Amino acid sequence: MKNAMIFPGQGSQKIGMGKALADDFPAAKQVFKAVDDALDMNLSSIIWNGQLDELTLTENAQPALMASSMAILAVLEIEGLSIDFCDFVAGHSLGEYTALCAAKSISLKDTAKLLRRRGIAMQSCVEPREGAMAAILGLTASEIKDILDNFSGQGICQIANDNDPNQVVISGHRSDVERVIELTKEKGARRALPLNVSAPFHCKIMAPAASVMEEALSNVKIAVPAVPVVMNTRAEAIIDPELIRTLLVDQMIEMVRWRECITYIYDKGPTIFYEVGSGKVLSGMVKRIVGEAKTVNISSYKDILTTIEGLNNGNIN
Repeated sequence: MKNAMIFPGQGSQKIGMGKALADDFPAAKQVFKAVDDALDMNLSSIIWNGQLDELTLTENAQPALMASSMAILAVLEIEGLSIDFCDFVAGHSLGEYTALCAAKSISLKDTAKLLRRRGIAMQSCVEPREGAMAAILGLTASEIKDILDNFSGQGICQIANDNDPNQVVISGHRSDVERVIELTKEKGARRALPLNVSAPFHCKIMAPAASVMEEALSNVKIAVPAVPVVMNTRAEAIIDPELIRTLLVDQMIEMVRWRECITYIYDKGPTIFYEVGSGKVLSGMVKRIVGEAKTVNISSYKDILTTIEGLNNGNIN
């Protein structure tokens, strides 16, 4: 049985995440302090005591979710479980940066700075309400691609996330996204849900942000990851630092191939997927992609103890 750690993307944030671990474990508290210091701001206060609207701002949510996952990892290591027990790591969208940090490819300080800059750059690409994203339920990525191939809009509309066999997210200019939503319903989509996001991620509208990240990443040391990272836009394990640098830029404007990432990992051998961080969104996707896959959520100290006990006794399920 192989093991993979997966890290959540934007949308899983919640007020108070990581606080109990930081209160009880200096190593977890140090993760949040290091992120605060790197950003020269008290992000921890926003995470633990702020308003959800402020935490949900892209520039805050991205480093906050990363910090929460890395704090959990810090406590896992104290309890004797290091990243080395994994065969693969992967992260959904911004979670890819967390995966690289967890695999010791990018430092915590640099990851925090990159995510803050990424969030600001993404937000600045489009005026409020000009862009939109929507989750289409009940059609495959291939079926939606056929719709988009035959769609002639005034702006941009692309597949942003191929999340699982029945959930695909589209992204682009609002008018085009709204028209494509209607076309997907005509083709049999079960539901089409507009997403409450601040910008249309993973589409060509993000090209200016991609340029910002290309410059930012050019000054960052990227090491060979301790564990292969299954990258969003390739859906295969990558260890070459320069290719990682390129793919992080590509990710800004290209589709997150999450369904294929999970399939790739599972096809290498039956896998237990450990979702490390706030929420259980990715575990649900994994189950819809590979019904027989085992998933474990780790977001609290109780989860950590249960996970380690299960591994020691060989009864993870």
